[in-house]
Amino acid sequence: MDRVRESAPQLSGLVPYDPKYLPARAMMSANESPLSLDHDLLHDIMREVKRVPFNRYPDPLANDLRDLIAEANGLDREQVLLGNGGDELLFDIALAWGGPHRTMINLPPTFSVYAANARLVGTEVVDIPRAADFSIDEQAVLDRVARGDIDYVVVTTPNNPTGRLAREEFIAQLLESTDALVVADEAYFEFSRRTVRMHLERHRNLVILRTFSKAFCLAGVRIGYVLGDAQVIRELVKVRQPYSVDAVSQAIARVVYANRAKFEPGIQMLIAERERMQVALRVVPGVKAYPSDSNYILVRLLNDDGSPASEAAAEAWQVLYGKGILVRDFSHSPMLEGCLRVSMGTPEQNDAFVRELKTFMLTRQARRRV
Repeated sequence: MDRVRESAPQLSGLVPYDPKYLPARAMMSANESPLSLDHDLLHDIMREVKRVPFNRYPDPLANDLRDLIAEANGLDREQVLLGNGGDELLFDIALAWGGPHRTMINLPPTFSVYAANARLVGTEVVDIPRAADFSIDEQAVLDRVARGDIDYVVVTTPNNPTGRLAREEFIAQLLESTDALVVADEAYFEFSRRTVRMHLERHRNLVILRTFSKAFCLAGVRIGYVLGDAQVIRELVKVRQPYSVDAVSQAIARVVYANRAKFEPGIQMLIAERERMQVALRVVPGVKAYPSDSNYILVRLLNDDGSPASEAAAEAWQVLYGKGILVRDFSHSPMLEGCLRVSMGTPEQNDAFVRELKTFMLTRQARRRV
């Protein structure tokens, strides 16, 4: 045949998620850690990897790693599930709790994959936009779930790309108000130092998503996990891909998680850099830096009248990239007009970002006066 049948109708108009992966000297766009694993830890990892029987399939559920995570969180193995990064687990949630005639609540601006996953499986997406300061419209969410037709809600805490925690009191109230599955995406909780883990005992409808990609410096390995009620985990197991977490990734993650205390100095350094960057960005003309509880900061470039400077932000992204600094451009995204997101790098990288952004904004101001 010289033609092919059309793909599924839900793909029509769907734009694939694009992480904007580009080579750069300072990779400050994807919220990865700028730190490498230390030599002793790499040695332990290589020793563990050498023990992997490459001719055999891995443990389908990564039970040794499940046990480590369960013990650290005061849970049973049956309350933990591993995935090929948090992304796989988010799609599993959409498969298990979404689908035709089912509905989820999305809180934009937030991680675009939540809504994309929902639409892929035919789920209706109810958007409840955040306020101008990016806080959640809590009453609107509670009013909407009170109608009784919501199947799941994703609350990112801290939120990506805006950076702030959801109020724990709101999440607790939401859990009390609905039997919908409430997904608390805590991919960055090591940087916020806050978790809703304590609510798992009382609320079977809570699932907590976490990852090895950020604080544990393993973005390239692809390991994520969820904590939840055993019944919820059993439903997720029904839809997950078999052997999705390969044996090498399991071996690496076991060593890293067993040595997670070694990552604390690096986490503290990135938190300190975040606070230092907040102060430094306050004096950059025409730039508003939003408060953050994570390892990144959202900045908005402004016109003289205080409106978002979307074209200037897009130009700034180009200028920064020309200097070897890659940040994330949200300048034309809904509700994020004029915004760039910068991940915390090394102190030297952070200084370079502030310096080059300040130079760009001063040059722009001078041009506008001519």
